[in-house]
Amino acid sequence: MTDHGIVVLGIPIPSSSAIFLSIVALHVAAGLVCTIAGIAAMLTSKRAGRHPAAGAVYYWSLMVVFLSMAALSILRWPANTHLFVLGILSFGAGTVGRAARRRRWRGWLRVHVAGMAISYILLLTAFYVDNGPHLPLWRSLPPVVHWLLPSLLGLPLLAWALRRHPLILRSRALP
Repeated sequence: MTDHGIVVLGIPIPSSSAIFLSIVALHVAAGLVCTIAGIAAMLTSKRAGRHPAAGAVYYWSLMVVFLSMAALSILRWPANTHLFVLGILSFGAGTVGRAARRRRWRGWLRVHVAGMAISYILLLTAFYVDNGPHLPLWRSLPPVVHWLLPSLLGLPLLAWALRRHPLILRSRALP
């Protein structure tokens, strides 16, 4: 007997196995937390308090997204190879960004900003590549848009932050 999966809110889930669905539920919950925490970290003042708290929630929920993605990819190998690669790159960029801040590498601020931004862009890319074909509005777009739109929006914002953000400008002025 073949498992044809189920559909939840218009999005096909490729397996109805209780284990698979449990991992998907964890993955979705962590992904939502990660997305919201990432926005909070981006929009809060960059000082002790809310920014590092939101950043910590982002990073640890990203780890859960990464681990659940790895499990789902293994269960659906090789169909999810592209999502596996995006997940590795997203978690890797987030880990580099976090390590730069925590260890205060030389030029840590630019590495932190770039790593966390690239991590977020890749997180959204994976979401839209996987779910875009089933979402209203997104389903009418060609698949290449699912791959490129997060970068087309996010990379110019990252470039602006690396050139013009007050903290970056201030860090350049320090000896």
